[in-house]
Amino acid sequence: MTLDYDALLNHEFEELVHTYSTSDSALYALGVGLGHDPVDEAQLRYVYEKDMLALPTMATVLGAYGFWLKEPWTGVDWVQVLHGEQGLRLHRTLPAEGRIRSRMKVTEIIDKGPDKGAFIYYDREITDDKTGDLWCTLTSTTIARGDGGFDGPTGAGKPVHTLPGREPDEVCDLPTLPQAALIYRLSGDFNPLHAEPAVARAAGFKAPILHGLCTLGIAGHALLKTCCGYDPARFASLDLRFSAPVYPGETIRTEMWRDAEVVSFQARAMERDVVVLSNGRMEVRDP
Repeated sequence: MTLDYDALLNHEFEELVHTYSTSDSALYALGVGLGHDPVDEAQLRYVYEKDMLALPTMATVLGAYGFWLKEPWTGVDWVQVLHGEQGLRLHRTLPAEGRIRSRMKVTEIIDKGPDKGAFIYYDREITDDKTGDLWCTLTSTTIARGDGGFDGPTGAGKPVHTLPGREPDEVCDLPTLPQAALIYRLSGDFNPLHAEPAVARAAGFKAPILHGLCTLGIAGHALLKTCCGYDPARFASLDLRFSAPVYPGETIRTEMWRDAEVVSFQARAMERDVVVLSNGRMEVRDP
């Protein structure tokens, strides 16, 4: 198969309507590790229905289109696909339950060459189903490792945030469960790379890896805890690059640099001392 540039760029995705409940919000929060400390009442508010809150990063799974790059019409070698970058802008605080509309569009595809793959950029907007108010804007980059050399447009890709040169101002360590990927996938990402050992080996990994968006959620938890005092209204935006896979069961250390309302960050898998999220940038709202 060959990546179908025209089909991808011109595809009109069907608008999705997604109704979610407090149970869905709790399942997402459990999937990214909240509730690990059973006496931490700040975490409890995200996994227990009493006065429940929704994690800001849950926006990444609302109205998601699933593993659409597996569809034959894309021409993409889906086994070789990795999530490269993710951004989100929150225009309002997410409620713990609601009904939304989701609209997605492929915005750009860059051919990096036969041995370097392709970058597929796409945006998604989440709006309130009843009022039409914009809740969140998401930007994503997929790296199609097996699909370069299709004679498409070339380029360097989008610029990324540069981290400060000083030592981190704060650090937060959060564990992951060995079954974390199997829990997280229940929030809607059913890519078998995160469940089937044979698929993981075919993609070059020793075992199923954690979803990139799950790792994002873990870092988002660290930022929410450290920089926002667990107040989701203060969480304004997030951008990052996925730089290495995480294996379920590893501990994720998020390193943070504070400069006024901007927090730069990266995350590493402590057991292997490997940076797994890089070039992170978060914006914090005033209380």
